[in-house]
Amino acid sequence: MAAAVPQSLVDELRSTFLNELKEKGEESIDSRDLVRVKNDNFWLQRFLAHHEHNIPLALKMMWVSLNWRKEFGVNDITEQTIKMDLIVKGAFFPCGKDKDGKTLLIIKSKMHTKGAAEGDDLKRCIVYWLERTERMTQGDTISVFFDMDGCGLGNMDLDLIKYLIGLFKDYYPYFLNYIIIYEMAWVLSAAFKLIKSWLPEKAIEKLKTVGKKDVMNWVIKSEALKSWGGDNDYVFSFVPEDPQTEEKKLPETANTGSVRKVHFSDGVPMSESTSPQEIKEDGPLDVTPSTIITFVHEGNELVSTLELRNIDSGHVAFKLKTTSPEKFKVRPSTGILAPGAKESITVTLLPGYQLGGLSKDKFLVLSSHLESQEVASLDLSDFWKASNNRKVFQTRLRCVQSGEMTRNGNVVINHAQPSTGNDTVQLSKLSTSLSTIADNQATATRLMKRLQYIQIAQFLLTLILGIGFLYILNLKLNGISDHNGYCGEPNRP
Repeated sequence: MAAAVPQSLVDELRSTFLNELKEKGEESIDSRDLVRVKNDNFWLQRFLAHHEHNIPLALKMMWVSLNWRKEFGVNDITEQTIKMDLIVKGAFFPCGKDKDGKTLLIIKSKMHTKGAAEGDDLKRCIVYWLERTERMTQGDTISVFFDMDGCGLGNMDLDLIKYLIGLFKDYYPYFLNYIIIYEMAWVLSAAFKLIKSWLPEKAIEKLKTVGKKDVMNWVIKSEALKSWGGDNDYVFSFVPEDPQTEEKKLPETANTGSVRKVHFSDGVPMSESTSPQEIKEDGPLDVTPSTIITFVHEGNELVSTLELRNIDSGHVAFKLKTTSPEKFKVRPSTGILAPGAKESITVTLLPGYQLGGLSKDKFLVLSSHLESQEVASLDLSDFWKASNNRKVFQTRLRCVQSGEMTRNGNVVINHAQPSTGNDTVQLSKLSTSLSTIADNQATATRLMKRLQYIQIAQFLLTLILGIGFLYILNLKLNGISDHNGYCGEPNRP
C-alpha cells in the first residue's frame, strides 16, 4: 500500500527531485505540480509504492510523469476544454466498486468505433476521467472495466487500449487495481494476446477475463450493472464535477489567476475569471435574467428574450456580444438607454444549428456611462471601437435550453421539474437512439462496402469463367468443323 511507504523515503525522494529541478529549471514542469510535489506526501508515496520503494526508479517516473503533465496540459483539462460530445456519449464513466471496494472506471467498448473521433480529443477525454476519478477517490487505486459485450472487430481500438495501459504504467503511479475484461468475443482473442504482451509481468496478474457466470467474483453484486447481472440500475447521464472536488486539483498555495480565455464576437479575448476592476457587479444596467439565457420554442424557432433596464441617473450605452456570432441573431445588439428606460433584446438561434451545443455558448452584455452632451451625436459603432479608455461594465450569461438548469456553471438536465420531465426522458432516449442508429449505420456502410467488393469479385470471376468456357467451346467447334471438312471430301477417280 502507498500509505505504508516510510516518510523518510518520501522526504528523500522529494529532496532529490527538488535538487534536480534546480539544475533543470522550474519551468520544466507545471507550477501547480511543483506545489503538489512540495506538499502532497501521498502522491510521492504512490511513486515509491509503484516501484516497490526503489527511489531511483520512482524519481525517473516522477520526471516522466511531470514532464508529460506539462506538455499535455493535464492541469488545464476541464469540461470547457474537451470535446463534451465524446463525454456525454457515455463510452467511459466511473461507476460501482470491485470486490476490493475500489472504484470501477467503465469503458463501454461497443460505444466506441475506431477512427470515429480524433485521437487527441479522445486521449484528452480519457485523461479528464482519470484526473476526475483520482480526485474523487483521493488517489486510491481503481479498476478499469472493459465492457465488451456485443463488440466486434470495429470496436477493438488497440491504439486506445495501448495508450490507456501506458497512462497507468508511466504517468499515474500506483493507481491500477485490476483490468477486468468482460464478455470478450472469441474473435478478439488474438488481440487480447497482443494486449497482454504490452503489460509488465506484475500487471498481467491484475488482468482478469470474465463472463456473465463469474463477473461477480470480481465485482460486488450490489455495485454491478444490471446488464452484467448485478443489482445496480444506473444509466449513465453526465453530471459536471462537484466544485469542491474540482478545486482540489489546484493547491491553495498555487497562483491560479485567470486561466481560460473566451473569445466573443469581435475576436477580443477576455478571461473567464477577471479581476474586480474589469467587472463591476453594480453596473448601470439591470439585466433580466442575470446569469442565463433560456431558449424556448416559438413556432419553428428557438428564441430567448432579455430585458435591459437603465437604473442609473444618466444615459447608458449597451452592446451584446457572443462567443458564436454565426449561430445567433440578436435584435437590437446595440443601443442607448435613457434613465429608467427599458429595452427588450431578442436572441434567436439560426436554422441549421443543433440544440446540444447551446450549453457551450455565452453572451456578454457591455454597458458604459454617457455624458449628456455626447448622446445626440453619438455613433455607437465608433463608440465601442474606442471604448478602451472608458469604464465598461460586463454581465456574463450562459445559454440554456428550456427544461435544463445549471450546476457548477454547466448545463445539466433538471429532473426536478415535472412539467419537463417527460420531455427530458424522451430527449435522452432520442439521443441514445440516434447514437445507436449512427453506429448501426456506420456498421451497415462497412458491410455494404464489403458486399460490393464481394459482388465485384464474383462478377469478375464469373466473367473470367465465362470467357474461358466460350474459348474452350470455340476450340471444340473449330475442331469439329475441321474434322467434318476432311471426312466429307468426295472420292476422286
